[in-house]
Amino acid sequence: MQTLNTLSTPEEKLTGLCRKYAELLEEHRNTQKQMRVLQKKQNQVVQEKDNLRNEHSKAILARSKLESLCRELQRHNRTLKEEGIQRTRLEEDKRKEVTSHFQVTLNDIQAQMEQHNERNASLRQENTELAEKLKKLYEQYKLREEHIDKVVKHKDLQQQLVDAKLQQAQELLKESEERHDREKHFLLKEAVESQRMCELMKQQEVHLKQQLSLYTEKFEEFQTTLSKSNEVFTTFKQEMEKMTKKIKKLEKETAMYRSRWESSNKALLEMAEEKSTRDREFEALQGKVQRLEKLRRALKVERNELNKKVQNLSGRDGVTAGASDQVTDSPSPPPTDSLLEPSSHLVPDTSPLSPPAT
Repeated sequence: MQTLNTLSTPEEKLTGLCRKYAELLEEHRNTQKQMRVLQKKQNQVVQEKDNLRNEHSKAILARSKLESLCRELQRHNRTLKEEGIQRTRLEEDKRKEVTSHFQVTLNDIQAQMEQHNERNASLRQENTELAEKLKKLYEQYKLREEHIDKVVKHKDLQQQLVDAKLQQAQELLKESEERHDREKHFLLKEAVESQRMCELMKQQEVHLKQQLSLYTEKFEEFQTTLSKSNEVFTTFKQEMEKMTKKIKKLEKETAMYRSRWESSNKALLEMAEEKSTRDREFEALQGKVQRLEKLRRALKVERNELNKKVQNLSGRDGVTAGASDQVTDSPSPPPTDSLLEPSSHLVPDTSPLSPPAT
């Protein structure tokens, strides 16, 4: 209104209003274009959000697969422990058979000693030689017993390493599965059972060592049983080598699964960060869209007010033109309809814009 008051003639005022209206119409079209571009960006952001959700669901599936693989590892470890227990039982049965054989041979020797008391005098020299041989055999047996003790200690160390690695894997699983309380309790129960089994194994090993000490006392007088003990030792050594190979394989598999689990956790963290950034961008775009809607409504209100003012001015110009024709014979000014023709061309469609898709 201040700019219109500065103009003197109504024609200049109409031209000024038309220019202002044309500028507003161009700004309105530009805002519509911006709205369309923003709507496209919004649709793209929604699609990207859906893709991120799909990737998140895939990551959850991969995590569940890793958990199932860890459970299979634990089952495999249980089977290995059960196999060890069965083998120890078989060894105990074999040793019991050896003891029974020892007792039978002792009874036979006692019978022979009763029958050959008369020949003892002539065989004393042979007995001395046999005693020396038995001493040598006893020394060899001590050396072998020390070797067996070293092997057993090595087995204990390997078992402790396996238990420590299993505890590390269980701690990592506990940290990753803080939200899954049921699975946590299940893993704790399994750890308690594994410790109980380890204690049972240690007790059995102590019992076996006691039996070995008893066998050493009886083993001093017999050479035939040495061959059988050597065979048992070779089989035990082979089984130990097999167990070490299996333990190495299990260590490699646990390292592989651990690396996969760490990579999946990193991918999940990156996806969460990307999701937060995309959510922030989406909120900023929503704010911009709301601001543009407010501007569009304000422009629409201003356009309606300008249309009313133009109509009022056109009515006043018609009245003043009729009065001047009656008073003087000066040439009449151009009709208001001709002046309003450009404004009619500039008037856009007053239909409201479609609201942006949220």
